Amino acid sequence: MIGNPVLKAQNLETIGQKDQFKLTGGISTSQVYYSSFGADQRRDPYTYFLTGNVNLSMYGWNAPFSYTYSNQNSSFQQPFNQYSLHPYYKWIRAHLGYTSMTFSPYTLSGHLFYGAGLELTPGDKFKIEMMYGRLNKSVGFDSTSTNNTPSYKRMGYGLKLGYKLKSGVIEAIFFRSKDDKGSLDSIPLDLGLTPQENLVLSLKTTQTIVKGLNIGFEYSASALTSDSRLGQSSNQPNNIFKYTGPFFNANNSSAYFNAFNATLQYSFNVSSLALRYERIDPEYQTHGAYYFTNDLENIAINASTSLLKQKVNVSANVGIQRDDLENQKISNMQRVVTSFNVGINATEKLNISLSYSNFQSYTNIKSKYEQLTALTPYDNLDTLNFTQISQNANMNIGYNIKSNETSRQQVNMNVSYQKADDKQGDEYTNAGSDFINLNAGYNYSMVPVNLSLSLALNYNRSNTQAVTTEMYGPTLSVNKSFFDKLLRSGISASFNNAYSNSDLTSSVFNIRLNNSYTYKKQHSINLSLVYVNRNNPLAETGGKFSEFTATLGYSFNFR
Repeated sequence: MIGNPVLKAQNLETIGQKDQFKLTGGISTSQVYYSSFGADQRRDPYTYFLTGNVNLSMYGWNAPFSYTYSNQNSSFQQPFNQYSLHPYYKWIRAHLGYTSMTFSPYTLSGHLFYGAGLELTPGDKFKIEMMYGRLNKSVGFDSTSTNNTPSYKRMGYGLKLGYKLKSGVIEAIFFRSKDDKGSLDSIPLDLGLTPQENLVLSLKTTQTIVKGLNIGFEYSASALTSDSRLGQSSNQPNNIFKYTGPFFNANNSSAYFNAFNATLQYSFNVSSLALRYERIDPEYQTHGAYYFTNDLENIAINASTSLLKQKVNVSANVGIQRDDLENQKISNMQRVVTSFNVGINATEKLNISLSYSNFQSYTNIKSKYEQLTALTPYDNLDTLNFTQISQNANMNIGYNIKSNETSRQQVNMNVSYQKADDKQGDEYTNAGSDFINLNAGYNYSMVPVNLSLSLALNYNRSNTQAVTTEMYGPTLSVNKSFFDKLLRSGISASFNNAYSNSDLTSSVFNIRLNNSYTYKKQHSINLSLVYVNRNNPLAETGGKFSEFTATLGYSFNFR
């Protein structure tokens, strides 16, 4: 069994203090009864669950255990398969066991490793981060397993040095990883698995030029050897890696890539304007990240401001993204992104928010002739140009009718719209699809008696080339608290009709009753009753049936 990594900081300064040993946890049980009428049962008629959890805490170190048992299955979880400790003392913080660290997006970025990390912040000027550990464990090839993914054992280490200036921060990053060639015996050639080696160097900074004007950039260079089994190359790299000496062994499978981003931002009063540029070489990789998008160039402009004494907030973004930077792909893509957001505080009672985004993707299909000669008579043929347009719009309105010590009333409405189309040349070749969601609600609360009532209306519509589906209906709910809120009860009922091309396909009515009682903050009893009635007029048999579910639960917590 593999548990999730447990992340917990341990303060070593608490050693010697009292009350540093603590045992907490809880136990709960649930009984579930199910029955159906007019159709076969879709689940077991009776199910029970017993769950428990215990956490042992000592000097900030935590060891949680959990247990679940039912008449369906049982499981036991304990933390020691993947466990991490994060002790700290003043300006020293350590990461031990299964953990992760992030230096920058282009170098080490959240990759889990088994080892140790250290963060040092002596004073206000310097910050030092370092790590060493196993990035991948050795996994042998198994022809009998379909889920088997063989891999070499991969070790890595890194260092990040930061220095704070009066005008900003400057950081230098070093990250190296290498596969153990002897960690696997034999691998089929058709898998294409080879031991690799990677070295990434990066320099990043953020600086304030003048008041309100900030600039930031990061430049990263990655050297990747695809097969470290090959002999060392006599040709030295003609770039920064010729100075890295024993930290990188270049051979004929070695390749070098760059990644760069820069941001220029100017802020004044309640407004800001920013320009961002990013370029990542094709095939840029780092062993310090699980997934990486490369072969792209981005340029974007962002602007935001507040108007009418900050009652109106507006932000907008316009950007262009393209790939195939070295013109080597059969097709290339250009993507235009436009979006804006508007927030309006019209009065103390009325709030409105609006948003819109327009994503466009252009794909230019190159002919075989163009690939061979780089000169083609088909340059101006619209039939080779495809555009995909996706539009998203959203509006939300909230109005506070009344709010005082005795009662509260609110109404709200939300409308969202999404549309996608395919365009070839100047003609739409695919009508695409559109979606509309409309939600409106009213809520009334009587504060002295802890009673609230709400009414909601929902409408959903989706339209594709062949089918238009709709669903709409109301929901009514009532909630009440008793005995100083120790007992909470609620009941709700909803009815929805579903249509396909204007034909009624389903009607669903459900009613829910929920009750919970808390005693001395440690004991809790819950009772839930759910009744659902379904009717499908198009079904030949079994189109009308109902289901009933009752759940009774008890939980106890100790601390």
